[in-house]
Amino acid sequence: MQKLPTPNTASPDTVRAMTPEMFFDYLGVHINGEKAGAAKAILNVDLGKDGGKYKLELENGVLNHTANAVADNADANITLDRDTLNKIILKQETLKQAVDQGEVKITGNAAKLDEMLSYMDKFEFWFNIVTP
Repeated sequence: MQKLPTPNTASPDTVRAMTPEMFFDYLGVHINGEKAGAAKAILNVDLGKDGGKYKLELENGVLNHTANAVADNADANITLDRDTLNKIILKQETLKQAVDQGEVKITGNAAKLDEMLSYMDKFEFWFNIVTP
């Protein structure tokens, strides 16, 4: 089998068209339930006046999101605008770069965000559809 490079399938137009709910669903699909089974985290995400506020809850290996909600007992609060989120999704910059440049503000226990991100699986683009 020929080894081909993995294409970037996320076009800027597609990313801009994604609602925040779609993005959080995408994150939820990538959570490795076995690894995250015992983890618990509550994060508030503020995407600014145009993006809304969301509560993310990681528990029992599942990531759930609630629109127009914030948790008083959140482990961390993350503030960024939609343009910055788009750049991170498109891999034009990393979360760390955005934090270092002041485009993302994290208050509270930032390690909880890092922990949640550590449970993300990467899916191979060129996976075998049929194996012998």
